Amino acid sequence: MMRGQWRRLVAASGLALVLAATACSNSNDNNNGGSSTTGGGESTENGFKVGILLPESKTTRYETFDKPYMEAKIKELCPKCEILYQNADQDSSKQQSQAEAMLTQGAKVLILDPVDASAAATVVNSAKGQNVPVVSYDRLAKGPIAYYVSFDNKKVGQFQGQALLDALKAGGDPKRADIVMINGSPTDPNAADFKAGAHSVLDGQVTIGKEFDTPDWSPDKAQQEMEQAITALGKDKIIGVYAANDGTAGGAIAAMKGGGFTSPFPPVTGQDAELAAIQRIVAGEQYMTIYKAIKPEAEIAASMAIAAATGQAYSGEPTTTVNNGTVDVTSVLLTPVVVKKDTIMDTVVKDGFYKVDQICTSQFAAACQAAGIK
Repeated sequence: MMRGQWRRLVAASGLALVLAATACSNSNDNNNGGSSTTGGGESTENGFKVGILLPESKTTRYETFDKPYMEAKIKELCPKCEILYQNADQDSSKQQSQAEAMLTQGAKVLILDPVDASAAATVVNSAKGQNVPVVSYDRLAKGPIAYYVSFDNKKVGQFQGQALLDALKAGGDPKRADIVMINGSPTDPNAADFKAGAHSVLDGQVTIGKEFDTPDWSPDKAQQEMEQAITALGKDKIIGVYAANDGTAGGAIAAMKGGGFTSPFPPVTGQDAELAAIQRIVAGEQYMTIYKAIKPEAEIAASMAIAAATGQAYSGEPTTTVNNGTVDVTSVLLTPVVVKKDTIMDTVVKDGFYKVDQICTSQFAAACQAAGIK
């Protein structure tokens, strides 16, 4: 099933390649499901400037995967396009300044992964005032955006919550002691969706001893939160940890190590399939992560950006409509995949996200062999 999902995702991104060939004109008469698509006067033959604005670098995926995948797809669809790139380092004011600078430099379309979804409306409205469309990437920005691509974020939280609940049930009564919930940044709308999805599964099934929202998705702050939970609840009273992503999972695990926890660790969730998290899963420190196939997400964003700038409707599938409080946005929501120790080979390795030798360094060689990762 996981392999089939990946093939469908690749097919969706592949279909977007035919944008330029299948559109008949540069008019914007196509129905965009209510999206506020501006722009439309550019051509791939002449090229134009494409701005990419990513939110932070504490999560390794953005610089390692999202950025290069986007850039490669943009160059494939528009070889003469010039790419402008900035990372906001989790500072929404900095991101706004970066966006304004890109508009001043003549960007004709922006791909925006907002630090703060509400604050991003200023960027979106400023771009619209200059007839520059905005593609909202991974996080849903407020304002009249043209397109949105992400994952089904409530489903991410549900998958995390269900994996944790299953692990707790395997050990007995899931209410026999407490779990700790370490959610993501309160300014990230995705974090709210992850949290809601997890609660929809866990509420009434487990005892939530402590719960935190983690500013900036900071692993250091997650570690401090987990330390507070250990002090308040006692290490012998904690049987599981809901961590919203791999960075916060790493912080929680560091706190448990410092707090006297020994192997086997209570099950800890995660998200993003970071290399360090995959290695922690192999070692038995982290229970699971969510693999979000970033390549098709990044490639779809690039395809949407080229479509918006050239006045053509994005033609990839699957599409749906998401309301961001301002407009109904034509959107693509991809399917997340759960990764545990026994599915590493069939997911992140099978898809080429990581090679075995990247995972199985000398430190993890014995654990990899025991897990059948080779």
